[in-house]
Amino acid sequence: MVKLLVRDKESIQEAVRRFRKLVERSGIKKEMRRREYYEKPSEINRRSRLRAERRQKRTRTILGN
Repeated sequence: MVKLLVRDKESIQEAVRRFRKLVERSGIKKEMRRREYYEKPSEINRRSRLRAERRQKRTRTILGN
């Protein structure tokens, strides 16, 4: 949960800008996008497996050179 206390003499635009940064840093937007549609567990596993394969391939190329 993100809480924002508006400072004295702070404009609305500045408060909104600070709020957006707080939401972005807390990961709420990312979580909302992830939960926007139902994703089957097999799709979640497939995506994580592909991510791990790409990560391994990247480390192999870095260490290999």
